[in-house]
Amino acid sequence: MPNLFDCIPSNFFNYLSSGSNSRIYSECLRLIYRQYEQEISYRLPRRKIRDTLAEYLLRYHVELEAEEEDAPDESDPYKQNLANSIIRRFCLPEVGWLEEETDDATYEKHILMTDRGVQLAEFLETLVEPHRAEYATYISNIYFKLKNPVQWEKDPYVFALKDIYNNARQLSSALKKLSTSIRTIIEEMVQEQTLESLTENLISYCEGDFIREYARLTRQQNIHVFRRAIVQELEQFEEDEELFTRLVEGAVREGDAPENQATDYILERLLSIRRFFDVEYDRIMDDIRHKLNIYLHLAVGRARFLRNREVDIRGNVERTLQYMVEEPEELKGFFPEDYSSLFTMDRHEYLDLRSVKYPGSPKQIRVPQKEALETGAEEDLQAALELQRRERENPYSGEKICVYMETLIGDRNALSSREMPLTGKGELLAALSAVAYAREIGFQVEPGEGYFETENLILREFTLIRSEEP
Repeated sequence: MPNLFDCIPSNFFNYLSSGSNSRIYSECLRLIYRQYEQEISYRLPRRKIRDTLAEYLLRYHVELEAEEEDAPDESDPYKQNLANSIIRRFCLPEVGWLEEETDDATYEKHILMTDRGVQLAEFLETLVEPHRAEYATYISNIYFKLKNPVQWEKDPYVFALKDIYNNARQLSSALKKLSTSIRTIIEEMVQEQTLESLTENLISYCEGDFIREYARLTRQQNIHVFRRAIVQELEQFEEDEELFTRLVEGAVREGDAPENQATDYILERLLSIRRFFDVEYDRIMDDIRHKLNIYLHLAVGRARFLRNREVDIRGNVERTLQYMVEEPEELKGFFPEDYSSLFTMDRHEYLDLRSVKYPGSPKQIRVPQKEALETGAEEDLQAALELQRRERENPYSGEKICVYMETLIGDRNALSSREMPLTGKGELLAALSAVAYAREIGFQVEPGEGYFETENLILREFTLIRSEEP
């Protein structure tokens, strides 16, 4: 196997390495690459490339740093000299991104992008704007190609097996990238700080590109039928001796395998494709479903956590008492020495008769007294009003979810997730809120064994059962 650096110029990556000018060079290469989009070849007049770079350098006030050759030139206000310098650097043989040639008829200089320069620019474009694969297209292309032998009967190796193998590899790679990207979604979920932002994240997740692509892969195309048919057609490639011989001859003719290894080469290709559709595809999809399940569990757990730590007076009192019990270093000496005799700041885990407070006689007020009313600051009043307004308008509060569940379950003692109306995002969020508030509204959650899909989302089956505890 040849080494990468034996196939490229010695300084091919140097201008992209860490340094003050790497960002400028990468943007210039991408800008040059875009100039060829409307052309019939990667060949343009040098002056057009120069003017394009000069416009970019002038618009963004770009200066190359630590380059004596490219020091600012006061006599060149339009950056043409700097643009020419960048073109010369890209054309160096040890860099090899561009090539310069002179037209035989007009003697005008032209700039050509080399094959490696085009591949590098396309790679940079993909890094900046990743291409999203359409997963179902790969499988449908393989299926319809195998079902139409007229397309490839003249050369089954080039037009059938080779193309099918490449599509299967691309689909496998795309699905693995999809499985990996779910981790990013989960990490973003864990970092949410408020219940509102968590709800927004869940809604955007339901409406996002990932769910649409996943739905097309699992629901909108009959993938399981396609897979079985693909495996059966590939088995015919092995069983048909005449067709198999033509495949072996094609591999030898194309130079993909020597004659003494061509048979094993074809068998390995066929086995690889069948193994992907028979085994690997299910493993990848199971991993994706498992991670989706993790995501939903995190969403429910995060909702419970955020709901229980809302910023209000009760939370402030609890945190204050916790500080008094722990008494960290920064609070040493802050409280009076005898404050511990006024309060019992220990955690009680056992109950005895001395722990029970007997009812006393209520104190009667014989002489009415007047107390001065303390008025809070305006911003505190507005904050309190806003908190009450949010609680009143929250469609997924505990009280409203309790009414919602009583309406659904009626006189029954249990309600399955499949019996709940889940035809919209609001009903989906209401169902998740019912799980989050289950204990508070008198229900127990019993998870099921299987999964089901709703609103392009994978959910684990569950049942809400009325709690027998009062």
